Amino acid sequence: MFIKSCTIISCAITDDLNRLHWRDFETLLFRIFQNQGFTAELGPGTADNGVDLRLWQRDPIGDILTVVQAKRYAIGNKIDLTNVAALYGIGIGEGASKSLFVTTSSYLPGARRWAARFPNSIELAERQDVVNWCARATEGIIADKSSLVSPEAVGRLILEVANRRDPRVLHAHSGYNVIRNNFALVIKETRHAALLMGLGNHTVSDDGYGQRGFEIPQFGPSTISRLKGDLVWRAKRKLDNERVSYWDGSHLYHAWNGAPVSFDLAD
Repeated sequence: MFIKSCTIISCAITDDLNRLHWRDFETLLFRIFQNQGFTAELGPGTADNGVDLRLWQRDPIGDILTVVQAKRYAIGNKIDLTNVAALYGIGIGEGASKSLFVTTSSYLPGARRWAARFPNSIELAERQDVVNWCARATEGIIADKSSLVSPEAVGRLILEVANRRDPRVLHAHSGYNVIRNNFALVIKETRHAALLMGLGNHTVSDDGYGQRGFEIPQFGPSTISRLKGDLVWRAKRKLDNERVSYWDGSHLYHAWNGAPVSFDLAD
């Protein structure tokens, strides 16, 4: 079951959910499910055929697929039967073992009664469940990092790679109608997986309005403070024709070439 009891409830997390953009909410769930041990895939955000995330769980007889629909709604905007039944049908069409509907609001009685008829096929999660997941994930991420890599080791790594070209410094583009740069640092890796830490962006030149220009990854005394929360995540490592890439479910990273990269935030 995805929905579990949790005794740690954070009011700060509840407030943050109110301010999240719908895409950030999907990304938050993506990180949470990764932390729970699922192989997760974040959808494109639009034209996703009703599936925002796909989750795979290893099983001796084959991977178990769960399809997820995420709705970042206001508390009073409750999910109705039509939405829940649609996800149930999508799950059948995808060959999924389960469908999971997640919202920051809640569900109308008709939707709850309908889902209760198919307890092994569809599950409903609402606002308090997300708050509980966040609380557990925050604790788990901190504990996980403390066991996998120490701040001292990351500090030494930052000194090694700062202000020079190094294959452990990564870059990826993101954005639909804009161009954003995402920088990350490989802080631990194996042949097939890696632990990445997000790096800040430092603007080296722009158009005077901060809308277009060039930037590089940011290194400095504050960089080590990023070793916390969702700024550290797992990615799949792949070697193809002697070029290494890192896929985290939403971005494809490659080694940064050391040159400033362009950004364009004008929509």
